[in-house]
Amino acid sequence: MIGHELGGRYEIITRIGGGGMALVYKAHDLLLNRKVAVKVLRQQFVHDEEFIRRFRREAQSAASLSHPNVVSIYDVGQEDEVHYIVMEYVEGSNLNEIIQERAPLQPDEAIHIAAQICDALVNAHQNQIIHRDIKPHNILIGNNGRVKVTDFGIARAVTASTITQTGSVVGSVHYFSPEHAKGTSTGEKSDLYSLGIVMYQMLTGKLPFQGESPISVALKHLQESFVEPRAINPLIPQSVENVILRAMRKNPNERYASASAMLKDLETSLQAQRLHEPKATFFSESDDLDETRVMPAIRPAAAPEARTAAEERPASRERASAQQAASNTQTIEWEDEKPKRPKPWWKRPMPMIIVTLVVIAGLYFAVKAVSNSLDVPEVSVPYVVNMEEAEAVRTIEEAGLLIEQPIVREFSDKVENGFVYEQSKANMKVKKGASIRIYVSKGAELAGMEDYTGRQLTAAMEELEALGVAKARISNEPQFSDEDPGTILSQTPASGESFDPKTVTIRFTVSKGKETVEMPDLIGKKEAEAKVLLSQQGLKLSEDNIVREPSYEPEGTVLGQFPYEKGEQVGKGAEVSITVSSGLPSDAVQRKQPIVISPAQAGHSSEIRIVYSDATGENIEWGKRKIKDTQRFSINVIVAPNKDATIMVFRDGQLVDSFPVTYDSGNEPSEQTVPGKEEPPPVVDQPTQGEVQPTDPKTTGTDPNTNTAPDTGSEDNQPDAQQ
Repeated sequence: MIGHELGGRYEIITRIGGGGMALVYKAHDLLLNRKVAVKVLRQQFVHDEEFIRRFRREAQSAASLSHPNVVSIYDVGQEDEVHYIVMEYVEGSNLNEIIQERAPLQPDEAIHIAAQICDALVNAHQNQIIHRDIKPHNILIGNNGRVKVTDFGIARAVTASTITQTGSVVGSVHYFSPEHAKGTSTGEKSDLYSLGIVMYQMLTGKLPFQGESPISVALKHLQESFVEPRAINPLIPQSVENVILRAMRKNPNERYASASAMLKDLETSLQAQRLHEPKATFFSESDDLDETRVMPAIRPAAAPEARTAAEERPASRERASAQQAASNTQTIEWEDEKPKRPKPWWKRPMPMIIVTLVVIAGLYFAVKAVSNSLDVPEVSVPYVVNMEEAEAVRTIEEAGLLIEQPIVREFSDKVENGFVYEQSKANMKVKKGASIRIYVSKGAELAGMEDYTGRQLTAAMEELEALGVAKARISNEPQFSDEDPGTILSQTPASGESFDPKTVTIRFTVSKGKETVEMPDLIGKKEAEAKVLLSQQGLKLSEDNIVREPSYEPEGTVLGQFPYEKGEQVGKGAEVSITVSSGLPSDAVQRKQPIVISPAQAGHSSEIRIVYSDATGENIEWGKRKIKDTQRFSINVIVAPNKDATIMVFRDGQLVDSFPVTYDSGNEPSEQTVPGKEEPPPVVDQPTQGEVQPTDPKTTGTDPNTNTAPDTGSEDNQPDAQQ
């Protein structure tokens, strides 16, 4: 059900409770944007048409109540085979949890709670609705102290198919009224009896009637009296005890006439003038004239008519004797007198009395002899709570007692699995061979692990914390993936596995989004080098994403990158586009400039260095070389419509001359001469074979001494990019 949108409106968040007939979930009303509680009928009842019909009718009746101390019913619906009731969600605890934690409560707090419950019953009874299941489990206490009564009318919907459901009808037997226990019609005063028991439990921390079975508890409601509250807790004012005593009378006629009367008594019970009022007394315990009871003997003083009759009896006998005598006389005159026969001994009084006494004595001694022969010794019941089951069974059997079967096994958050948490007849003596019932813990109730993969981590943690899983027991490991950040990729325990919310450790693998890498700087790199750099970073470059366009940069040089600039964080696997130079533009012109250079002094060696600037860049190193005589050099440059070229000649580290090369000149540039300090000898052309290529024309720099020229060269010697 978790995560399901019931009726297209109520998003189920987490389970918050349950009983024999229904499960209760916390949900979010998507339409009104509020938290609600949704009670869902258990699956075993969905085919009981009578139950469903009465369930709906009673839920609708409860919905008609409007009172601050009654949980409001918002909606009743059905989706497929799911029958549900939507009600007010109360932040807080139920009264049973409060009693378990800190009972007995102070009288003023108990009266404050009881008065609000009673006020809710006043409203319900005025609307002809009888609760029939008032108990601490159905009383909610909000964080603001407001008391809310829930489950109105649900008990009426119970049929024969639910009477054995643990925690349902049978589970409420401690709060049944005597008439409820007898199965007779229950009215408003039945709710007042149940409220009296709730007050008893709040103020003493105990239930008035306990037993080994629900039937035995029900019989105690009918037949036995209970320990009065002040005998358990002397701090209870007499006025408050009187309220409990009147509410818990077995005879409904001796209880409060109505919930309004009980509320009025509650509201004044803590007033100073009432605290020490006399203890309440009642005429009779029951109005059942057919019940077995001890009747007092009729005393002589109480029967004057009997004395008169006794006094008249002798006179009557005398008259009768006289009449009989007259009759006998007449008979004697006419008949012979017959002899009188003596009475048999068994008709005589004294012998009969003696015989009776002898028989009784014989029977007495016979019964005593038999009872002595059948007398069973008593043994102390060992205390086995907190023992492991096998040890507890062995201990009880060694004491000469029996284990009642079946052993009761229930979930417990406080006792480890397999250990005894309760037993019957503890700390008392019983006949040897008696049966002892033990209650064995099944450990904490296990929850089924939901499938959280694909869901957000925050939502999953909220659900798990609502189930009782501590936040510290939930860990997550970030991992790069294509899923949105925060999405759960895997989980331990796996979906469907059972776990104990108190001890489980849950691990999630959570997406932190796609893995990112730093975008490399591709501009100025060769195309092949750019591909290698992108591949190393896990980025993709397809041929369709390579744009080629003319440029003054050497062919194959990367001119631009898109859509990521250098240094940006890019998701691994992202596609990248680059722009690559396809060669010179169509309007670019290559010019060949001849230059004749002499050494500084004829016959002495001079170092020549040539630097040029053209459309492809500034201060491009052409190269260096050493000469001892005058030589001719040919320098290739690129000029554009808006960019002329300049050639600079350095000799022995000094700039000796520079020559412009323009775009507009129609012919090749004329030869330029750089003379030495003396008359140069005849010009000798450079050899054209076996010379070393000058340095890359794209190598730039402002320092004229950064590169070393080859020793030889020809006038056509230029880098390949400039040929």
